[in-house]
Formats: sequence, C-alpha cells, structure tokens
Amino acid sequence: MTSLRWLRLVAVLLLTAPPVAYAQAPSAQNWPERTIQAVVPFAAGAANDIVGRIVLEQVSRQVNQPIVAENRPGAGGTTGVNTVAKAPPDGYTILVHSSSFSSAYSLHKSLPYDTLNDFAAVIALGKTPTVLVTSPAKGFKTVADLIAAAKAKPGAMNFASAGIGSVSHLAAERFRLSAGIDAQHIPFRGPNEAFTEVMAGRIDFYFLPLAPALPLVKEGQLSALAVSTDTRTPALPNVPTTAELGLKDSAYVFWTGIFVPAKTPRDIVAKLYEECRKAMQVAAVQERLAKAGTEPMPMSTEAFGKYFREDVLSTAKLMQQVGIKPVD
Repeated sequence: MTSLRWLRLVAVLLLTAPPVAYAQAPSAQNWPERTIQAVVPFAAGAANDIVGRIVLEQVSRQVNQPIVAENRPGAGGTTGVNTVAKAPPDGYTILVHSSSFSSAYSLHKSLPYDTLNDFAAVIALGKTPTVLVTSPAKGFKTVADLIAAAKAKPGAMNFASAGIGSVSHLAAERFRLSAGIDAQHIPFRGPNEAFTEVMAGRIDFYFLPLAPALPLVKEGQLSALAVSTDTRTPALPNVPTTAELGLKDSAYVFWTGIFVPAKTPRDIVAKLYEECRKAMQVAAVQERLAKAGTEPMPMSTEAFGKYFREDVLSTAKLMQQVGIKPVD
C-alpha cells in the first residue's frame, strides 16, 4: 500500500470512528448523582454521630440523594478517618468528626494518614459546651471557691474524665493550668461512670458535656460553676464562662465538623458547604441540635480550615504541657 493510500485510509477511519468518551472530572454541576457515604469514626450515639445525622438528614432531602451514615469505630477513631483519607476525592465520601480529630494527632505515635494535609475542612456543624460541675455537698458556690480550696491543699483535689485525651480531660487540664492549681486526674471508661462518682462526692470536679449535664444541674444533683466555651450558653445563661472569670486561655471548645479528601474539587466543597449551611437554617434542625446540646458555630470554609489547623497545634501544645504521652 502506497503512503498516499495509507493516509487516505487513516483519514476515513478517523472520520467514521465513534466519538471517544473521556472520563470527566467530578464537578458540582452534576454533584451529587448518587449515594453519599458519611463516615463517622465512632460508635452510634457519639456526639459527632448525633450532630452529623441531624444535619445530613436535612441535606439529603435538599439534594434528593441518600446520605448514608456509616459508623466505623476503632483505634481511637483513626480507622474511619483513614477510610476517608484513602477514598476517591469526588465528594461521595465525607468525614464527620470532632475535636477528637485534633487530639488524635498527638495521642498516637504514628497515624496512617496526614492530619493536616490529607483532608479539606468543609464546615463546622456546631460546638458543644462542657460544664464545670461539682457535687452540691462540696459546698463550692463559685469557681473562686474551688480554686481557693485547691490552692489551700495542693495535690489533694481530684478531677474526673471520660478517658485520657478525652474532651473532659483536656477541658479540665486547660482550666487547671490557667487557674494554677494542682489536682489529680482520675480517668474513667466513660462519662456515666465519671459523673456518678462526682455526684457521690468522691470526685471533686468534672467537665461534663452540656446535654447530660443539664437535667442533673436542674434537678440539683450537680452544681454548675462555669462553662468551658468562649461565650455563655443559652441553656445556662446565669453560668459564667471560665474566660470571663479572668482565667486566661481556659476556654476549650468541643466542635463537630465535616471534612473531605484533600483533592476534592473546590466547587464540590463549596456546594457541600452551602447545602449544610442551608440545612442548619431550618428551624427543625436548629431545634434538634439545641436539644443535643449543640450551639451554632458559623464560619466560612476557609475560616474553619484555619481554625482546625490551629486547634490541632494548640491541642498538641496542651498535651505536651500536661505530659500526655502518645500511644501505639
């Protein structure tokens, strides 16, 4: 076959060949087209599980696609987190996490993912105050009373937590450092065991999440002296924050938020943010979040990303200050 005839044949084949279908990069224009998997790295009933489900149920209705919450506990939450880190960055696998994401960075010697570089923060779903509680039998009417008693007998006072590195532990340590008191940490296997010991008077103080604290405070079984957030909580309007009592750097915020794999297209991140923001404006969603003890934490995607990075590093500094050693 001559060169000329060969070129003519190639031209004919190119003109008559069916068009090639090229894989399109995911974009917000057609997202979502199928089920979204929302990974919760803790067991059902955990704070981030409850908050995430409340918001994402409404998002699912808005986008007319199922959002399936999948609990993947294990290894302190790192198992579920690693699932999202390794998932395709297409917006169909998202992570619902909390302040525990920040503490895990320092609680483990090694992680199967890069906390600061493998994820993109999308939106904060809310913050849950922890309440500084004591037994009424202790006689502490104010935070000043508790601090004075601790300073009168250094090392004699104790405080409970739901485990080393837990929210209740870190909130108490930040308070203790700011107040300049020496107190013994007594870790328990969970919050129920901890606040039972506080009510019995065998533990001097405890930072209890707002939702379980409220009924016990209202029934007079526990005294609420302060909240750990940077602003007062509407649920306990007469209870001051530790910061307004003059305790510098004492605030500890337990937050819940949504993350995606780092390389997820920015327009999909923006659409997911907007759908979550709209969902949290729905009155029924706001009511359910309030009942769960969660308060609004409005901020942009960029602001939440900055907040998360700073939280990871400040939590690492706190753990180093109080001598919490990484495991594994």
